[in-house]
Formats: sequence, structure tokens, C-alpha cells
Amino acid sequence: MKKSDSSRALQTRIVHPQDDLTPGFESFAAPVTRASTVVFPDLASVRALDWRNDAQWRYGLHATPTSAMLQKRIAEIEGGEHALLQPSGLSAISNVYFGLLKSGDDVLIPDNVYSPNRDHGDWLARDFGLTARYYDPMIGAGIADLIQPNTKLIWLEAPGSVTMEVPDVRAITAAARARNVITAIDNTWSAGLAFKPFEHGIDISVQALTKYQSGGSDVLMGATITTDRDLYLKLKAARMRLGIGVSVDDCSLVLRALPSMKARFEAHDRTALALAGWLKTRPEIAVMLHPAFEDCPGHAFYERDFTGAGGLFSVVFDERYSATQIDTFCESLELFALGWSWGGAHSLVMPYDVGSMRTAASWPHRGTLVRFYIGLEDEADLRADIERALAKLAEKASTPE
Repeated sequence: MKKSDSSRALQTRIVHPQDDLTPGFESFAAPVTRASTVVFPDLASVRALDWRNDAQWRYGLHATPTSAMLQKRIAEIEGGEHALLQPSGLSAISNVYFGLLKSGDDVLIPDNVYSPNRDHGDWLARDFGLTARYYDPMIGAGIADLIQPNTKLIWLEAPGSVTMEVPDVRAITAAARARNVITAIDNTWSAGLAFKPFEHGIDISVQALTKYQSGGSDVLMGATITTDRDLYLKLKAARMRLGIGVSVDDCSLVLRALPSMKARFEAHDRTALALAGWLKTRPEIAVMLHPAFEDCPGHAFYERDFTGAGGLFSVVFDERYSATQIDTFCESLELFALGWSWGGAHSLVMPYDVGSMRTAASWPHRGTLVRFYIGLEDEADLRADIERALAKLAEKASTPE
């Protein structure tokens, strides 16, 4: 950019300032490079632009140095080569659908999938001429029997973020690769730290950076990650045509949080394991759904493929407690907020009607499922809070409704 000319009017000099920065300045913080317009040195540079070349800056919507830095770091954490940022985890899921599928294609979706992904598949089937079929997440190699000539994509979620089944990822990806079907996994539960999808045959990993990567419960962002350049370019083209971009200020917040993510994840994991082990002994709890426990479906695959669990798990209450009574339990908690998302410092709780969410796999439990997210509060305080709420649940159960 041309330097300011002191002979020009003040307003012109404000718009075109003398902007040489002090050389040699360094800090730990990533610089925030905001831009809609990218300025080019000459027209030859403009005419040489190629959207496939990540080394070229073209337009602020597509990338700035700040967002490019975050993409690189997210890919490294996941074990991928290429990453794209989206405004939310659901937007990242949408990027996969719109980047890879067309009318007439078929997609297989696990029955324990994140419910907005289910809604997305149903919407595409209803209005865009695709077919979306749901499969038992524990099907393993049996998925081969469901693959049709027009099956182009198989979704996985490891584990299911509500019911916690851990699929045999290796068996599913092997069946998919044998038939040239692309696999995509929602890997948000592990944050890319505790499960490395590309080591198990996955083609595309989706992350909700809203969760552990942000860590503050104040940023919405998603990412698609892959090792395959052709897949990356398909996703990049779709994102470009859909006009999807992210705020570089939000990118800077995620970049600021990444150095502490592993330490936070491990802290969540330790406290969650301790509380889950204690809850498992409580008479109010019929089933513990935490992949680290042997009776959780897919525990053997968790032991084989994962190195940690983070803070998210579910329980099924004894069927003697009604859904209304479980609502009272959840609302009685003081340190657990009622909220959908997770990955931040604050603990969360939410009841689910799982039976209404399933279409392909039967749900064997009659009691109400409650999902806990264990934050960074002290374990003793969280346990005492749950004990108080369980006492109120007992009082409610002893009173006729």
C-alpha cells in the first residue's frame, strides 16, 4: 500500500495512513488480520489467482492469515493435511453434505447421530432428492450389507454424543473403502485429541470448535478436516459457493484457547471418570453410559482406539422415576446448568427422550437418560450438588404425582 502524503487533506490521510509498524515486535498472541477486501500489488497478481491455491490471498471471506493459522493448527491436532473453517459445527456437517452429494445419491447415518445431522439428512431426502438411511451404530462390518450402488457417504459418530455407543470404526471404514464410499465422522467428543480418525480409515473429520477448542462457551465455529486433497477441494468449492466464512476475531479466541486444550480435556476427563464411577454405584442409576466402563456398548473399541474421554457421559435412571421427576432432579442442580453445548468450564446437564430419537436401533432401556457434562469445578462440590439433587428426587418419588 502507498505511503501517506502529508500534503493531502486530513481525511485522506486517515483513510491512507502512514502504516509502517515498529520492526522486531513479537508476542505470544496470534495477530488478528481482519479483511473483506484483499489488496493486490498489480493486475497480473489478480489475473493469476487460483482458488485452489491456498498460498494466495483472494478475499477476506475465504481466508486471512489469522484464519489460515487456525486451519493449520486444527489439521495438525487431528492428524490431517487440510482444514476448512465454518461458522458452526452444523455448518461443517452441511459443508460435507453439499460438497459431496447430489440428487439421487444415498447416505447412511448412524442412529445415535447428533440430532441436527439427522434433521439435515431428512431435509435433503425430503427436498433435494437424496435418500438418507439410518443404521445401528454397533453394526460394524455388517454395514457392507447396507451399501447400495448409489451410496456415496457414510457418517459415523464416535461415540454417539447422547447415548455413547462406540462403533467399530475400522470395520465400517474397511467396508466403505472396499466399495469406494466416503466416510465422515463427527469427532467432536474427542476433540481430535483422544481419537485420531485418519489412523482408522476415515476420509473426513468434522469438529465443532465451539466445544473444547474454544473452551469458553462463547464462540461458535466448526471445521472439516481431511488428508485427501481432492476431497478438500470439493469441500472448499462448496464452502466458497455457499458464501461461508468465519470471523477472524473468533479465530483469534480459538487460537488463544488451543494451547490449554489438552490440559483442560484431561482435567475434564479425570473429574468425569471419578463422578461416573461414583454415580454407577448409586441405586438411582440403572445404567452408566461412559465408554471407559465395560458395560457401555463398544467399550472394547474405546479401549482399542481411544486415549481419553473428556467430560461428556450419560446415565439412565431407574425406571421407577418418571420423566417429570427426572426434570425435577435436573432443575434442582445448582452447579450444572441446563444447556445443549459443552466443552467449556461450566458443568451442564440435560434429559433426553431417546426412544423418540431412534429409527433403526431399538433402545433397550426404560428409564430416562440424562447427559452430564463435567466442567472444571471441584469434584467434591459437583458430587455434593448431585447428592442434594438426588435427595430431592427421592422426596419427589415418595410423593404421589
